[in-house]
Amino acid sequence: QVQLVESGGGLVQPGGSLRLSCTASGINFNFYTMGWYRQAPGKQRELVAAATSGGNTNYADSVKGRFTISRDNAKNSVNLQMNSLKPEDTAVYYCKAASSIRTLWGQGTQVTVSS
Repeated sequence: QVQLVESGGGLVQPGGSLRLSCTASGINFNFYTMGWYRQAPGKQRELVAAATSGGNTNYADSVKGRFTISRDNAKNSVNLQMNSLKPEDTAVYYCKAASSIRTLWGQGTQVTVSS
């Protein structure tokens, strides 16, 4: 079965940390660029971070220095370590897998940053 399954969301206070995980099944993971996107209420979905199978990464300016994306090609997984969280990071976070022929999305996981 082809799918992406996310985990790790939740409620955290400002300044806190969360780690999101996404595990892929049914695909050749090494052929895909993996990314994390987020969508806040009333806003468009936006790229947070992405990592190629070769290890290249890119980040949204708003999360640089606070978030780190990492992938484990042996485990078909990609993680997003989020530190120094801010209320404006509140959103549904989605995992995305993209190749030259297919794009897959996970179901999303809610991250809420609030005191």
